[in-house]
Amino acid sequence: MDSRTHPPVAAALRICLHALLVGLLALAAVRAVGDSAPHATAVTVVACVMAGAYAAGALAPAVQPHNRAAALWLALLGAVWLVLLVLSPEALWVAFPLYFLQLHLLPTRWALPAVAVTAAAAIAAFVLHGRAITPGAFIGPLLGAAVAVATVLGYQALFRESERRRELIEELMSTRAELAEAERTAGTLAERERLAREIHDTLAQGLSSIQLLLRAAERALPTGAPATAHVRRAREAAQDNLAEARRFVRALSPPDLENGSLAAALERLSARTTGPGLTVRFAVSGSPVELPTPYEVALLRIAQSALANTVRHAEARRAEITLSFMDTSVSLDVVDDGLGFAPGGGGPVAADTRTGGFGLPAMRSRARSLGGTLSVESAPGQGTAVALALPLPLPDGRTGLDAA
Repeated sequence: MDSRTHPPVAAALRICLHALLVGLLALAAVRAVGDSAPHATAVTVVACVMAGAYAAGALAPAVQPHNRAAALWLALLGAVWLVLLVLSPEALWVAFPLYFLQLHLLPTRWALPAVAVTAAAAIAAFVLHGRAITPGAFIGPLLGAAVAVATVLGYQALFRESERRRELIEELMSTRAELAEAERTAGTLAERERLAREIHDTLAQGLSSIQLLLRAAERALPTGAPATAHVRRAREAAQDNLAEARRFVRALSPPDLENGSLAAALERLSARTTGPGLTVRFAVSGSPVELPTPYEVALLRIAQSALANTVRHAEARRAEITLSFMDTSVSLDVVDDGLGFAPGGGGPVAADTRTGGFGLPAMRSRARSLGGTLSVESAPGQGTAVALALPLPLPDGRTGLDAA
């Protein structure tokens, strides 16, 4: 029969079903022999044939619920049982285990009619053998059929519910693992970014200052003075170490910036940002210039945060990202046509801040760390505009923060 893995309760029920059917067949044979019935030998032979056919089907791997082999096996058992039913009135009790077999192996739309036919055959056999017609003769087979239907359908409903819960638990465990991996990845990226800022703000800035001081000292020394060579070598060492520090900062930058320019990273961000009916476009204004890694990280992170707010809160249809290069500054504008909000009264950015995400204070902190400014303009029903402006690095390699 069904070879799938069953819980212990189901296995115990199957054993009880086997024992019940074999026991009822044995009872019919023993009663026929004990009562010296006219067809005692035939009853015994047919009972043994039915027991053998039942055992063969129960052990056959091909007999599975809802397949053709199961239907043929049940048809064979039913035919043998009808012969036994004609020979012995005791055979009508075999109808009860047959109910369970039919409900288990046949689709519900076929199982219920089969149970009804089996019950009708049992009642007809009772009348055929001349037994006294009483309400119990009709109620017994019908009540047995009702109990079997309720038991099997109830168990199937419980089994389906158990399977749904098992699948839900597996899905929850998988989601938990994915979330844990995402948190580890986010933590790794955040630590890389923090290290990049620390190296830029401490080591790189210190080496840049040392280089400037040594350059000034080199110019102040008389030409050909013995100390000039030492100062030049010290300045070159500081310059080499500054370049190495900047390579470290570049290596610790976000992965989106590792394989391409900032404009390419923003283009990819626009393409993969999705929402209900949302279209995101990206444009570059002015002549692009190479930016220090902290600038690119700040511009990318603020664009990601502003777009995330648009997707989560704004219900916008259209959003635009514009990266503008000007003579002395670089700016980023993220504009959407969503719900907007009243400044100071909540809305996309404020909501994001309350939920602990990368909200307005964090974006402004990034802008201030590079000497820039960030502004947000919005009104209910008028969309939202986030504008970031950062001063471009000075010609001597210093950033706006360096100059400060």
